[in-house]
Amino acid sequence: MDSENKPRPSEFWDGFYRERERVWSGKPNASLVREVGALAPGRALELGCGEGADAIWLAQRGWTVTGIDISAVALGRAAQHAEDAGVADRVTWLHRDLAEWDPEAEYELVSAQFLHSPVELPRARILRSAAAAVAPGGLLFVVGHAAFPPWHSNEEAHGEGAELPTAEELAVSLGLRADEWSIEATTAEGREAVGPEGERVVLTDAVLKARRV
Repeated sequence: MDSENKPRPSEFWDGFYRERERVWSGKPNASLVREVGALAPGRALELGCGEGADAIWLAQRGWTVTGIDISAVALGRAAQHAEDAGVADRVTWLHRDLAEWDPEAEYELVSAQFLHSPVELPRARILRSAAAAVAPGGLLFVVGHAAFPPWHSNEEAHGEGAELPTAEELAVSLGLRADEWSIEATTAEGREAVGPEGERVVLTDAVLKARRV
């Protein structure tokens, strides 16, 4: 598709969420539950929060959460889900385009779960801004696809020319210096998933867990 005919990212994502009453499962990402569940709560920032499952899970465990997303449709659902879960007072929802976003506060946890897009998304720049928002002693936690799901091509799933760095490559690209960051985990993990035709597959995720010294 010619760039002139491509939808703006906000239009694309609002349309994406309008296609179904609920896009995601409503359950928090398993890596987040495993790696963050035992941490003492503080302030958390959730990038690309979508319909809010991860942010709500954090709020239920005592975190004060800020969730950011480009889709007003998704954020409306997230706010309703937080209300239903009884944690609306613990979550702030921000309607922002992350491509133009700069952090205005520091957080004990900055989380980005599967921050990919088939429309333009400067992922590396966004994650560098995210790293800058981690408070001293706080955690940067990034999970992304390490390989494309078999039912999507590169361009369909993540945009033309998209690359999927390993966790180690991501840490280098973000400039996480050894004198400022302690890398607690850079792993590739497999998880079971169900495809659009009901097929069961194992997807590989790149997981980066880094603590600001």
